[in-house]
Amino acid sequence: MPLTKKRPGRWTLRALLPWLVGAIPVVSGVLIMHWQAQRELEARAVNTAALVTGHFERILDNIAGAAQALLPLTRQPCAEATLALREQVTRGSFVRSSNLFRDNDLYCSSLFGNFSEPVDAKDYVDGSLWLMNGNSVTPGHALLAYRLSKGNDGAITTVDGDHLSSALELLDQGTTLVLQVGPNWMGEDGVVHQGPPPVFAVAPTQQASQRYRFSVHSGYAAGEPWRLMRAEYPGLFGLVTLLGVMAGAACRWQLRRASSPRVELQRALEADEFIPYFQPVVREGDYRWAGAEVLMRWQHPREGMVRPDLFIPYAEHSGQIVPMTRRLMQRVAEGLAPHAESFGDGFHVGINITADHCQDMALYDDCRDFLAAFPPGRVILTLELTERKLVVPSDTTEQLFARLQALGVMIAIDDFGTGQSSLGYLRQFKVDYLKIDQSFVAMIGVDALSLHILDSIIELSGKLGLGIVAEGVETIAQRDYLARHRVDFQQGYLFARPMPLAEFVAALGTQPVAQVTRP
Repeated sequence: MPLTKKRPGRWTLRALLPWLVGAIPVVSGVLIMHWQAQRELEARAVNTAALVTGHFERILDNIAGAAQALLPLTRQPCAEATLALREQVTRGSFVRSSNLFRDNDLYCSSLFGNFSEPVDAKDYVDGSLWLMNGNSVTPGHALLAYRLSKGNDGAITTVDGDHLSSALELLDQGTTLVLQVGPNWMGEDGVVHQGPPPVFAVAPTQQASQRYRFSVHSGYAAGEPWRLMRAEYPGLFGLVTLLGVMAGAACRWQLRRASSPRVELQRALEADEFIPYFQPVVREGDYRWAGAEVLMRWQHPREGMVRPDLFIPYAEHSGQIVPMTRRLMQRVAEGLAPHAESFGDGFHVGINITADHCQDMALYDDCRDFLAAFPPGRVILTLELTERKLVVPSDTTEQLFARLQALGVMIAIDDFGTGQSSLGYLRQFKVDYLKIDQSFVAMIGVDALSLHILDSIIELSGKLGLGIVAEGVETIAQRDYLARHRVDFQQGYLFARPMPLAEFVAALGTQPVAQVTRP
């Protein structure tokens, strides 16, 4: 709602607030996405480490099985055992070489047959695994050796480092992986290093095998969450940016519409920006204009015509509706009085009032001044009581309604059938008219239950001797249904839309006469 005048731009808190509000969803969204990316990377690191650990265990199962099969041959001469050694190499998927040692001396190899090389159990983690940086045959080429012993005798089988580095590279899913066996570790490049493995900045994970003495380390370098966000969350980036723009724009709009509303309404009242619009009310039978309901509109200098639902509720809440209505009545009297001869006696003029009016005796003076502007009997003033706020009976309301009745002012209950207190008003106050809410009229020919309610309201008004006005008539079928039920007055777009004073006065002499349909 336009309630403040534009001021020169300054970088005050008010000017910065839309930017701050717009930044909240962007920053919050980015932080949430960063947290989600970290969680995703942690899950990937754990899953990948477990996957690689399982793969390495299967490799070790293969070479451990070969060593187990060769263990009974440790006391046989090499010439007799060579065929069995080579058979394990041939049959084993990952076995690169198989060897036998006796008295801690490697005496037989699948590669060379008879051989002699000392075997030191200390080179192996727990005497079983050794991540080697090559051997005499392939120096500098990684090997993983598995040692199975019985006393000082046993079998040694090896797996080529290429199998290990391939597993680290192919199963990483973007994760950096390291295989650690004792003091040695190997990365995806297949190079064996000594010392502690590298520490990962993001999602560091260590997965130790429950069956063999090795572990797999996984993680990511610094900045990986941002890379993941850019790669996989572009849609969310766009969404949070859009939300930020929308939030900032909404905040700026709200600041412009809702800033200092009391001051803005007071300014508009002093500037005489609240103008009357007239919606004709037609009578039964010939559908000639029997009067009009006066509707308040706000002609804002910058925003143009402001809808009443944007300012009327606040005016009621702030208590400014009373002076606004007083000025509206003055403008109606000033505008219509010169044309009073153009409408017949008893022309109804309806003005909306609220609970605040009913607690202010000044309403009587406003109505008296309004009627005094017209020739006696030429205009009948009808106050239409809305139910947005409950009217609480008091000595003031009783005295006010009594004096208004003596003045000839009529009381109508607006939107009858939708408020919680409509029936209570009939009991507490002397009412002259009921205005049927347009929601019931719209259901004519559509909803049977609403139609029954409509018929009941019409029947009730007849039993109480009240006049009745149907609002929101938009179709001929609705008009004819209400005519058959002898509804006194009708109002709606079928007959005329709300119009400014000049157009209303001009149309009074040229109003159309509708064809009457009777059962």
